[in-house]
Formats: sequence, C-alpha cells, structure tokens
Amino acid sequence: MSAFRALAGVDGCPAGWVAAIERRPGEGELEVFPRFETLLADLPGDALVVVDMPIGLPERISGHGRGAEQAVREGLGARRSSIFAIPARAVVEAAAGPRRAMAELAIAHARVSTLARALSNPPRGVSRQGFMLFPKILELDTLLRADPALSERVLESHPEAAFARLNGGAAMAHPKKRKGIGEAPGLEERRAVLRRHDLPPALLGAPRPRGAGEDDRIDACAMLLVARSAARGEARPCPEPLERDAHGLPVAIWLPPCASRDKSG
Repeated sequence: MSAFRALAGVDGCPAGWVAAIERRPGEGELEVFPRFETLLADLPGDALVVVDMPIGLPERISGHGRGAEQAVREGLGARRSSIFAIPARAVVEAAAGPRRAMAELAIAHARVSTLARALSNPPRGVSRQGFMLFPKILELDTLLRADPALSERVLESHPEAAFARLNGGAAMAHPKKRKGIGEAPGLEERRAVLRRHDLPPALLGAPRPRGAGEDDRIDACAMLLVARSAARGEARPCPEPLERDAHGLPVAIWLPPCASRDKSG
C-alpha cells in the first residue's frame, strides 16, 4: 500500500458518500458517510482517497467542459456521454443553497444555465445530471479550499474512464443504468472487470449499505482500484501536466494505465 495506511474509492450516493475502503491489502469494507469530512475523519490522516466528483473549477470554460473532461472523453464511444461537462466556478456556486420543490429546481437550473452560457465558449448550458452534482461538488470544494494540502491525497477520477483503462482500453459495452434504473448486463460487465483486478470479495459480496445504489457500490470499487494504482505511482492525471484553478486546486482526472492483455481478459 506504499506510504499510505489506507486507500479509499468514493462515489456520491443518495445518503451522502459511499466508500470502498482498503485498510490492509486484500481486506475491504464498504461504508456510507453523510458528509465527506466525516469520511476523512474515519480514515488515517495519510489515507489516499480517489473520488468520482469534480475537483477544481475554472473561471471560464472553453470547449465541452473542463479540460479534464475533454481529455478523457475521447475513446469511450457510447459511454462518453457519462462524463458530464462541468461549468465555470461561478455557475456551480450560483446554485448553492437548499433545494426543495421541483419547481424551484427547474428555476435554479434555468438560471445557472443562462450564466453558464455567458461563461463558456461556445456558449453551453448545464445538463440536468451535472446540475444535480453541484451540492456535492461544492461540499468537496469547500473542504479542499480550506485545507489545500488535502488535494495531494484526495484525487478526482471517473468510473467509466477508469473501467476502460482497467479493461485494456476498451470502453464498457453496456450502460450501467437506463432512465435511473440499474441495467443488469452493464452492472455485471463492470463486476467482472473488478474481479479480474483482485478486488476484495467482501466489497461486492457483502450486503450493500443503506442509502447507496448498486451502481454507486460498483463505481466506488472502481475508484479504489484507481487509488491502488495511484499509491503505486502508476496512475497519471489527465491532462498532463495537470491544470489548476484560480484557487490552486488541480483540475485533472486521474486514471491507471491500460491493463495488460492478461488482466483485460
């Protein structure tokens, strides 16, 4: 596990954050935490955490999303649409605050889309899926801005891009969800990739924690494999050299190298 006393792969979930944690090689546990700071407090102070959530927000956007999203989207085929284009910092911050009724959500989405078009070239609004990530993006952003040193061991990745690398460079053939509902072929396709990379069996076989979907579990496990790669010094940022936003936070998606043919099956 290199210099890190624990590794964690994290994904957002309805109850907060679901983490696949490896405190000792080959031993895994799956837990749900209501806040990211609670998750960090549960881990050793030198744990390496890889999270499926954008880190680093540019002041303006040129192209389809941040440079990190543009760098990893190519080569994912039908799965490329899973990498949402995250807008400029002011757009994400404009959506801060409690959300209640669906009507309020629709008004807020329309408002931030207008701002996003003004801060992007070519002008581009905000997808509904990306918009729903804003509270968790801001939660993580607030922690990292308060303690910039955390960004050395809290890294961003993306499950679909990671699965393609773990699968020898081939993107997943099936979606993991369709219209918000898990798709059995896609979920099993991803489980097979995880098993080939010696994921602790308990992470996939144990009962799923309340408040996390099966797709959340699988994505957290993929992030754990990226954390393993990063701990070995093998994972690299995309783009490289990585970019930084105006607050010094990295704007990069970390990915492992493509698995060898014997790993990719």
